[in-house]
Amino acid sequence: MASISPVDVQKALKGASYPADRDDLVALAKGNGADNRLVEKLSHADAGRFDGPNEVQKAVFENE
Repeated sequence: MASISPVDVQKALKGASYPADRDDLVALAKGNGADNRLVEKLSHADAGRFDGPNEVQKAVFENE
């Protein structure tokens, strides 16, 4: 099973406007066809709001 890459996160969140709520980003990722593992990591992120894509990357990859 391939791991999630930073490019996968960028593609999943294409069109995101920041700051953004976690639930809005999860919905966007699903709409952009993101891998279920990525959607799960994002939906279980500790932060409820993200100020930019760097915060999202940190939340997705912090426990890898």
